[in-house]
Amino acid sequence: MLDDKFPDHIGWRLWQASNEWNLEFVARMQAAGHGWFTAARSSLIGHIAPKGTKQGSLVDRIGISKQAIQQLVDGLEDDGILERVPDADDKRSRIVRLTEAGRAAMKDANRIKIEIESGYRERIGSDEFALLSELLGKLSKR
Repeated sequence: MLDDKFPDHIGWRLWQASNEWNLEFVARMQAAGHGWFTAARSSLIGHIAPKGTKQGSLVDRIGISKQAIQQLVDGLEDDGILERVPDADDKRSRIVRLTEAGRAAMKDANRIKIEIESGYRERIGSDEFALLSELLGKLSKR
């Protein structure tokens, strides 16, 4: 028989912390005037390199379907956050890159991320935050 309690293991705690971080980040981005910003859109934008990224490579990086990538890029392009330009190295390919409005949003995103980190340091202390950051780095494969 299954227990009605939520699981209590490291994967669940990592997911909860990540989910709470994402909810706070999205809320702060929207409060900063980026009403178009959602968790799904942020997962795509985070994979756009400063000089742009091939649209096809986003499928592998994010792990969602070509159709889902297409819909996200279309919506962000409609909102003036991303643009598609021809790939100089491959005529069949398109590069997705941030527009000026997209770059401005990323400046706000970086500021907000630093603010969230500052709040975490206040909650758990600077030493513990540094240790948490180090340990999470060791768990990451990248």
